[in-house]
Amino acid sequence: MEKIPMTAAGHEALEKELKHLKSVERPAIIRAIAEAREHGDLSENAEYHSAKEKQSFIEGRIKEVEGILSLAEVIDPKRLSGAIKFGATVTLIDEDTEAEHTWQIVGEHEASIEKGLLNMKSPIARALIGKEEGDSVEVRTPGGDRSYEVVKIAYI
Repeated sequence: MEKIPMTAAGHEALEKELKHLKSVERPAIIRAIAEAREHGDLSENAEYHSAKEKQSFIEGRIKEVEGILSLAEVIDPKRLSGAIKFGATVTLIDEDTEAEHTWQIVGEHEASIEKGLLNMKSPIARALIGKEEGDSVEVRTPGGDRSYEVVKIAYI
C-alpha cells in the first residue's frame, strides 16, 4: 500500500483522536447500549437503535484512523528547504485583490482550510509545488482562475 505523508502535528492529532475514541467514546457507547437494553423490547427501542448506530460509526472511525496511522509517513518540514514542497508554509499575495494568504501544504487527512492547512492534492497546492519565492502562479479553482505571487516560503 502507498504511504500517507503527514506532518508530525497531523500524526499526533490522529493519535489523540484514536485514544479519545477508544478510552472515552467506546466505553460511553457501551454503557448507553446496556442502559437501552434495560428498557425492554429492543425492536421498538429508539435509544438502543441510536446507540448501536453511533457504536457502528465509532468503530468505523477507529478502524479508519488505525489504517491511516499504519500507513503514515511522518515528514518533518524543518529538515526541508528550497522550492515549495510538502510541509512548506507559503505566503501568497492574490494578484487581483492584493489579499495575503498563508497556508501550509499538508496531507489530506490533516487538511483544514480554516486552520491554514492546505491539502497537498488541492488545485492551489498542486500549482504551488516546485515554485520559488517571487514566482507568479496561475491556479484554476472551482471558483475561477486565480493568480498569486509567492512572497515567502518557510519550513517550520
